[in-house]
Amino acid sequence: MVYVTPDTAAVATPSRTRSLWRPAAAGLAAALAGLGLAELTAAWIAPGASPVLTVGALVIDIVPAGVKDLVIGLFGTADKIVLIITIVLVLLVLAALAGILESRRPPFGRLLVALIGGIALFAALSRSSASTLDVVPAVVAMGVAAIALTLLTTRLPRSSPEPAGAPRDLNGPDRRRFLVYTGVTAGIGLLALAGGQISAAATRAADAARALFTLPAASVRQATIPAGASLDVAGITPLITPNADFYRIDTALTVPRIDPRDWRLKITGMVENEVEIDFAELISLPLEESTTTLACVSNYVGGDLIGNATWLGYPIRELLARAKPKTGADMVLSRSQDGFTAGTPIEALTDGRNAILAVGMNGEPLPLEHGYPVRMVVPGLYGYVSATKWVVELKLTRFADEQGYWTPRGWSALGPVKVSSRIDVPRAGTSATAGSVVISGVAWSQHVGVSAVAVQIDDGPWQDATLADAISVDTWRQWAYTWTDAIAGDHTVRVRATDAAGLVQTSATADVAPDGATGLHEISVSVS
Repeated sequence: MVYVTPDTAAVATPSRTRSLWRPAAAGLAAALAGLGLAELTAAWIAPGASPVLTVGALVIDIVPAGVKDLVIGLFGTADKIVLIITIVLVLLVLAALAGILESRRPPFGRLLVALIGGIALFAALSRSSASTLDVVPAVVAMGVAAIALTLLTTRLPRSSPEPAGAPRDLNGPDRRRFLVYTGVTAGIGLLALAGGQISAAATRAADAARALFTLPAASVRQATIPAGASLDVAGITPLITPNADFYRIDTALTVPRIDPRDWRLKITGMVENEVEIDFAELISLPLEESTTTLACVSNYVGGDLIGNATWLGYPIRELLARAKPKTGADMVLSRSQDGFTAGTPIEALTDGRNAILAVGMNGEPLPLEHGYPVRMVVPGLYGYVSATKWVVELKLTRFADEQGYWTPRGWSALGPVKVSSRIDVPRAGTSATAGSVVISGVAWSQHVGVSAVAVQIDDGPWQDATLADAISVDTWRQWAYTWTDAIAGDHTVRVRATDAAGLVQTSATADVAPDGATGLHEISVSVS
């Protein structure tokens, strides 16, 4: 039997367990080098093929609709930023793990890098607009990261047995060399990331083109908006939503930047004549001006994923008339430059409503994030089946044969907007002074119109609100009600709208999926 004292243990047992931070740092540095050079490569040859963005798009495609709704509910229009940050954080954790694995059990670290690279490759190839060049950034990321990981982990400082009580040289030559190699590798990655961003910015011709573009005058101007369409109530939602405040919901992790000189729209599928039109021809046509309220199907009762703008564009029905749809075609499958698709009933594009290819928004060229240079605007339908941004193709087909992006993900193929209303003033959870309290908000039922709005205090009778003048049946209407006998206490206020066809907004609650939320918006108000 051998007896080991503390002193003899220090001599007999080598320090086999190296600190985890060094191999983890090697993995992080290798990942930075691979990602940085991949982003730089993408900026040069395929800006849309950035590995972070393609993986993010894949995540958006595969996560269940309920998860998407939860994320949108939690983070609103910042959901894409949150997704990108999450992807980067997960990548860094996996990179650190790869470094540890490679230092302890090679080649498992490189196998993990290959797995991550394989996911990036699959994500790049899964894009509907994928080309051969789109795989290059993912290949660069995988190759550079694997090589850097191998080089760094083979240069990890090795521990050796030290006599008991001997001072440890924490800054020995091996350790110093490793820190230099790791720092240089990480620095190369960071410089490449910065270079990629600079290169991408330098190639954004769309930004410059938009800045120089002057909207043509409308050949058909809408009637002047009535002065009575906007109520003078502090805190009510503006009648026209400023471009900067207009909601943005789409599947694009990065805003597509299309040089209008390169933009083409093709009309294909079940048509007698395939049509192709460029931007110069589109803006030379007689453009029409119209105000339309757009709403997202993910808008919860009382939500703000809705906006009202004055649009400038060309009627889609005129272009479809050129193409001459064949008998049996009942759907137009619109496709975005980033691969998103929406299935719109052909009837909604040809029945005379102001369904347009828009080039202007509130007197300005379309903002990049709202579809520049061209997007669809179709009154009466939720955006997921109609409001395709960066649109490049209209394919005539049948609902029985094809589906838009969201339909196989649990959403209805048809998305007519439901009559709805919202309380803007007072805000939920706020207090008011007893006596006279003004309650106001907006109501909408696009392409049908709103004919009445009523307010209920607690469980009392429904009282008619005053409606602002209507711009058209395609826009929301402001409303207001004066609660003249508000007494102290906690109260519940509800609102409901009635559309121009006599349909009263239902009190039955339903989730946003599969075809839009229902229920009455109500708020709690404390009167003192």
